[in-house]
Amino acid sequence: MGILWIIIVGFVAGALAKYIMPGKDDGGSVMTTLLGIGGAFVGDWLGGLLGMNRLFDGLLGSIVSATLGALVILWIYNKWFKK
Repeated sequence: MGILWIIIVGFVAGALAKYIMPGKDDGGSVMTTLLGIGGAFVGDWLGGLLGMNRLFDGLLGSIVSATLGALVILWIYNKWFKK
């Protein structure tokens, strides 16, 4: 994925991850966007590492992999930074 595509998909993925993950999150729209962008990078990296980039090809696959990455990042964020 290109950097601009990762940012665009990351915004959608961050919103989906916050919707899917149970519990209250204090982050606003900026945090959601950063979370999704980070998740898109993580999802793209893991897909390449595991050889699953063809599975996650196209718009829907990109959103799925980015959302999975964003969920991982959100889980880590909640474990480390929330009391």
